[in-house]
Amino acid sequence: MNPDAPAGPPDGRRAPGTLEAEVLAVLQAAGRGMTAAQVMEQLGGDLAHTTVVTILSRLHVKGLLTRAKHGRAHTYTPVADAPGLAARTMRQALDAGPDRESVLTRFVDDLSTDDEQLLRRLLGADLDPGQ
Repeated sequence: MNPDAPAGPPDGRRAPGTLEAEVLAVLQAAGRGMTAAQVMEQLGGDLAHTTVVTILSRLHVKGLLTRAKHGRAHTYTPVADAPGLAARTMRQALDAGPDRESVLTRFVDDLSTDDEQLLRRLLGADLDPGQ
């Protein structure tokens, strides 16, 4: 487990989504497909095998991992690198919103000046500091 990770709720449980993020980080760092047992080993701690299998299965159903048969087990591999997964998550959030324009407007409004300029550059717009 990552000692630099933020502490979870006071009852010792992880915050929602934390374990999924940890599992994705392990798979990203490995750069190859891993079984649930291999992921468990990398995570350390006292997680049950069934817990890790459940998380891997959920990530597969969400389309974030591919799964391939490996003997009696499966190996799981991320469908994209970390930036690709972040972009995919952003796209899914945009698709889930009721009003794409409002979601994009709010997203851009919340960007730092540097990020807004980077986005403009990526979109091919001329940077005009007066805008």
